[in-house]
Amino acid sequence: MTDSLLLTSDHGAVRMVSVNRPEKLNALNRATMEALHGAFDSAAADPGVRAVVLTGSGAKAFVAGADIAEMAALSAVEAREFSLVGQRLMRRIERMPKPVVAMVNGFALGGGLELAMCCHLRIAADTAKLGLPEVTLGLLPGFGGTQRLLRLSGRAAALELTLGGAPVDAARALALGLVNRVVPAAELEAETMQFATRLATGAPLAMRAILDAIHVGGECAIDDGLEYESAQFGLVFSTGDAREGMTAFLERRKPAFENR
Repeated sequence: MTDSLLLTSDHGAVRMVSVNRPEKLNALNRATMEALHGAFDSAAADPGVRAVVLTGSGAKAFVAGADIAEMAALSAVEAREFSLVGQRLMRRIERMPKPVVAMVNGFALGGGLELAMCCHLRIAADTAKLGLPEVTLGLLPGFGGTQRLLRLSGRAAALELTLGGAPVDAARALALGLVNRVVPAAELEAETMQFATRLATGAPLAMRAILDAIHVGGECAIDDGLEYESAQFGLVFSTGDAREGMTAFLERRKPAFENR
């Protein structure tokens, strides 16, 4: 499906969603964020979709930031609301019950890096540049960047990238734990789709429980996280897919998971 702001296509059980503003380096304005929110609602509700790949159109950018032209016209009150719109989108993606992989094909700056960080996994081209340059505009990240970078890469890296404002290359991003993999740019789409397709073969209910357990555990004390994990383990153990998975293992065959 194609519309003016997003491109979406299905590849088996993997849905690819591309921000489609290449002339603006895929900058995020309010309309694009609303379109993305709808696209992820649709992917979450579609039983045929078991994984999502998020990327940007064109050869230059994943998403190069928020749309500064739109932001510059905002009042302080409107700017706070714009920040909350972005945060709601990032939270929606972060809480997706299906794995979301960011395919970082170029610049991921400001709101673009914030968008990538809310995805569950990130695969970057070796030519990608990632950063939070808001301080150079007299601002700070407003879509959750300070909080997610702190959790992904630690305090030192969060302070370095936000206070300094300079982007890092893909190799440095990998060293900081900001991305999971770096691959040659020419192989990025094939590698990402292969990875996402493998994720899409997993047991959907187990995938959802894993995402929930890691999300909850990252925001609570370890004892609470362990209790939540045990509860999820018991619930998933009762599913048909768990029975199928264990039976397939004992019978030395591939499981056929049915999301039940």
